[in-house]
Amino acid sequence: MARKKSVVITGVSTGIGWGAVKVLTDQGFHVFGSVRKTADADRLKVAFGEAFTPLLFDVTDAAAVQAGAREVEAALAGAPLAGLVNNAGVAVAGPILYLPIDEWREQLEVNLTGVVIATQAFAPLLGAGGARIGDPGRIVNISSVGGRNANPFMGPYCTTKFGLEGLSEAMRRELLPFGVDVIVVAPGAVATPIWDKADQTDTSRYANTVYAPALDRLRAFMLALGKSGLPPEAVGQAIATALTAPKPKVRYVVTGSPLQVLMTEILPKRVLDKAIGKRLGLVEG
Repeated sequence: MARKKSVVITGVSTGIGWGAVKVLTDQGFHVFGSVRKTADADRLKVAFGEAFTPLLFDVTDAAAVQAGAREVEAALAGAPLAGLVNNAGVAVAGPILYLPIDEWREQLEVNLTGVVIATQAFAPLLGAGGARIGDPGRIVNISSVGGRNANPFMGPYCTTKFGLEGLSEAMRRELLPFGVDVIVVAPGAVATPIWDKADQTDTSRYANTVYAPALDRLRAFMLALGKSGLPPEAVGQAIATALTAPKPKVRYVVTGSPLQVLMTEILPKRVLDKAIGKRLGLVEG
């Protein structure tokens, strides 16, 4: 293992995390990947063999994450860690006016606080602190195209991704003294199980609100996106580029609809408000 470059990736049981493990192990990396269930650890160990070491922790559990970092440090035996990929996340949906506060807290805790917990635990192994020998590693934070353009009813999720963009920028500048770079990868629609949860979302609690018809439209739209999304390996390849490029960009966008993403960045916000509102039936048109 010490002869290979090693990377830690959080949240690898399915989706983007799984795709990143596949791409990076194919490219000769050793991957330490976090999962929350022993069954997932066993399944991935069989799939990826000696190139993969599972770590059992939830990113919101600081003590468990620190224990995982000690496990990685012992396995590295003094070798540097090449990268940390903060991928673990959840998507909570619902109208801002009515979504229970506990669900808001869960969204923020996993997608933002969890990134800070993992970064604090693994950053010393990347060279932050200056005590380790070898080239400094890199941190890759998995944001979203929703980190710059927020959709209705995805407020909690988009809030965390907007926040992650700012966190990444601050982190990149704070880590300049150590040479540890911080890069954002922002996927669009990816064919992952996270989209399947749209069909499981209970919108009946909002049936008596003005948002009920729009929520049904959004759910159908999200399910369609999930079916037509990019394979997770496409994001995995962008992560590999972020970790290995001699002069990486600060942000990589991975989407099957680049023109649509470009339009959301250049059109006036009021124009986008009306277009999205009409599409979901939030305004007449």
